[in-house]
Amino acid sequence: MEPRTVQFSRTKLTELMIPSYANFGGKVHGGLILSLMDKVAYACSSKHAGTYCVTVSVDGVEFLQPVEVGELVSLDASVHHVGNTSLVVGIVVTSENVKTNEIKHTNNSFFTMVAKGDDGKPTKVPELILEDISEMRQFVNAIKRSRVKREAADKMHKEEEEFIMVDDMQLLENQRCKIQFTADDEINDLFSDT
Repeated sequence: MEPRTVQFSRTKLTELMIPSYANFGGKVHGGLILSLMDKVAYACSSKHAGTYCVTVSVDGVEFLQPVEVGELVSLDASVHHVGNTSLVVGIVVTSENVKTNEIKHTNNSFFTMVAKGDDGKPTKVPELILEDISEMRQFVNAIKRSRVKREAADKMHKEEEEFIMVDDMQLLENQRCKIQFTADDEINDLFSDT
């Protein structure tokens, strides 16, 4: 399996935002943008892998600016990292007002994809050839992002397991919630003792 460059699988998708794509606020629905992102991530990862790929996770979806009906949305996807069977695809989304030619950066995201063989099982992907410092930085950053995500998930799991009702009550101070248990007298008794 020959290694492949980032440019080999780089994929661009552009689509006109039509009125049926609008949400109740009159802007383009975020779910549609996510669907387009998933589509371009699939195309990019499958081209690199040479086989069918599926989405495993999506990181960093933050809508920075709204997309308007009538704008052209462009998605630029490239492979940032490869593992044995997985690929991280970075996507940059921009929108362009076709009347004024103003271009807005609407969001970035990272899709983790897994290559599947004909048997439906994960299959090995080609190595990634890094041709410049930017590509090397993207590869390294994907490793760091994965490590930080794993550490955060482990920490959150530990925090959830260590929930202590009386001690954790301080976290509810100045929050927009009201505690009003009605079905469990034992819990109500616990609160009345504090």
